[in-house]
Amino acid sequence: MGRFRKRIYEEYSQEFSNDEHFEIAYKKVKRIKGFYSHLKIYIIVNAVIIISNLSRDFSGIRLNEGAFFEWHTYSTAVFWGIGLAAHALSVFGRNIFFGDDWEKRKIQEYMSKQSANNNKWE
Repeated sequence: MGRFRKRIYEEYSQEFSNDEHFEIAYKKVKRIKGFYSHLKIYIIVNAVIIISNLSRDFSGIRLNEGAFFEWHTYSTAVFWGIGLAAHALSVFGRNIFFGDDWEKRKIQEYMSKQSANNNKWE
């Protein structure tokens, strides 16, 4: 834990010592920050790998045109991307696609359809 983060945690933890919501929020923020760090490293490392695979001529100027369509140029990015997607799902959970507001909207939609169907023959 960095000095700044540790100081902030200690300051807020004293203020919210009995508040379990603070602990949950702190852990959530820490997990989100870890995901964004993982994403940043993924982009940097894969950019370097892809660029180095595309310019294998070692002159640094010419690009190897055949490397655009070779599997090993993008394989690291693909497999690491699958791991990154799993990390995103573990951090953000099911709320990426189906949040609480989505559930409420769908329930209201089905209830309104049901009431429309019930009132249809009255």
